[in-house]
Amino acid sequence: MEVVPVIDLLGGAVVHARGGRRSEYRPIETPLSPGSEPRQVVAGLLRLAPFRRLYIADLDAIGGGTGHGAMIGELAAEYPDVEFWTDPGIADAAAAHAWLACGSGCLVLGSESLVDAAILGALREERRVVLSLDFRDDAFQGPRAVLEDATLWPAQVIVMTLARVGGGEGPDFERVAGILARAGERAVYAAGGVRDDADLRALTDLGAAGVLVASALHTGAIAVAEVHPPPPPKPRRAQTR
Repeated sequence: MEVVPVIDLLGGAVVHARGGRRSEYRPIETPLSPGSEPRQVVAGLLRLAPFRRLYIADLDAIGGGTGHGAMIGELAAEYPDVEFWTDPGIADAAAAHAWLACGSGCLVLGSESLVDAAILGALREERRVVLSLDFRDDAFQGPRAVLEDATLWPAQVIVMTLARVGGGEGPDFERVAGILARAGERAVYAAGGVRDDADLRALTDLGAAGVLVASALHTGAIAVAEVHPPPPPKPRRAQTR
């Protein structure tokens, strides 16, 4: 089970996301960092464990604003061993190609931002694309064809339950299982509501490749051993007489 930390950026700060109600988000307060400045928070997370990936939701860009492209580029340059997954609210294929031409890491296509499913066909051969299937309560957010035609999905898919983000209600196991049943060989990541190590183990048992987590890392509810398990002990050499 891969754990991918989540950073939500709004107004130049990392904010505490809760329930998808973005107007209510406030700068994060966390023992991992002295403040909400993105570099401080990223450094704190990477002191916790050597994460291979980090997910960034650029909420200003998703909302139609300028976004944090320059800041994210600086973070990617500072941490070349970390693969940054960024959702900048891309809506169509032209914008996606432009981002991929100059952006670093992987582009997350949030279904809530897409105008139609054609973008997935246009990017079918692009390995740096991740699809986020976004749900608010029981309603899918985005063009229905994006949800219904699994042949369009890229190799990595996120199941994002927005109402459970930051709420500590637990993951939407039923929805994750439903997407896994249709995903074939694709890697499926659960997002929203992860509380503790037990949730990680339950999602592993379902077959999820990983999970996107924010609050449970900052509160310490997930043990570092679960985030970055120690290597197995080396086999002992047989003693000779």
